[in-house]
Amino acid sequence: MKSTLASYFEKTYGRPAEAFAQAPGRIEFIGNHTDYNGGLTMGVAIDKIVMAALARRDDKKLCFASIKTGEKVLVDMDDLQKRDREHNWVNYPLGVFKYLLEAGMTADCGFDMLDMSSVPPGAGLSSSAAIELSSGYAMASLYGFDIDRKSLVRIGRQSENLFVGMPCGILDQGVSGYGKADSLVYIDCLTEDFSNFPLPHKCRFWLFNSTKKHALVDGLYAERHAECMEAARVLSEGGKMRLLRHFTMSDLDAAKEKLSQKVYNRARHVIEENARVLKAKELLERGDIAGVGRLLNASHESSKTLFENSCEELDYLVDTVSGVEGVYGARLTGGGFGGAVMAFTDDTFSQTQANEVAQIYEKKFGKKPMIFACASGDGAKTV
Repeated sequence: MKSTLASYFEKTYGRPAEAFAQAPGRIEFIGNHTDYNGGLTMGVAIDKIVMAALARRDDKKLCFASIKTGEKVLVDMDDLQKRDREHNWVNYPLGVFKYLLEAGMTADCGFDMLDMSSVPPGAGLSSSAAIELSSGYAMASLYGFDIDRKSLVRIGRQSENLFVGMPCGILDQGVSGYGKADSLVYIDCLTEDFSNFPLPHKCRFWLFNSTKKHALVDGLYAERHAECMEAARVLSEGGKMRLLRHFTMSDLDAAKEKLSQKVYNRARHVIEENARVLKAKELLERGDIAGVGRLLNASHESSKTLFENSCEELDYLVDTVSGVEGVYGARLTGGGFGGAVMAFTDDTFSQTQANEVAQIYEKKFGKKPMIFACASGDGAKTV
């Protein structure tokens, strides 16, 4: 991909790029909407990436170009404000640049930027985190800024939260930053500790993109975030605000009369999902893959009935693929409200079986899901 991007960069800007970096998309393995609640989550970086290329300019402008449309957006370094909806794609790297400067990076001139992606958009694979991390690494390389991995992960999240306006936790950026081939990333989102542990060799990941577009920043994700914060405030009982991570089901049930049923359900999902993450880690370490699959199915059922961030298309995909031989379990992956289902399978599950699932889905909804077989991959880096 690097040589192809380099060629596009020269055609676009008339000179070679000086810095390249890449970052992977990610699959949320288990731990749905636990991250911004200070909880536990697990994910896997995949072998589909975003690569960013940058070169210095001789003025104080930043230029972002799109390979897909040929459009260029020029931003003054003295006016690092959020772009409008039409140019929202610029906000991900632009926010990263803003917060790198606030972190101490010195930029005596602007840059031209171009990126290329093999991460399917709108499939819940967090192409946004991949562009944040790849652009962040490339910017740091271009300007000679020495910054550690965790700080770049945090800046990626800061850009998404405060600049783009998406109140996500650190799962997406953390997995994209700390991914490792043949490993899962386990994250304690309260302490922001990241660790890797091996995946069983014969396990595979299949993504079924429902093709139902989700627009998380438009309200549903923010609504769930607000509901979780409301539950946490009530459970904190007027004392110091604590996130849902700190509470048990006994705490939640004791406060049930103070909560609406909807808010209670959201909090129950998060508390029980944290427990499922811990159990999944334990079962993986013991090699009980079938048990992990049952936890994945339970996670989806909770997302469906308690958190209500699933939809008919995702539920149908989970039900259909879960009954196929070779599938340990399945669940929605990512924010939900559309997007993709992850099937966790053994190495006998085939493209033929995946196509049969797609045909059943097409008969029901009149459209084919997009299918991606994913392997685990390494995290963000300069290239």
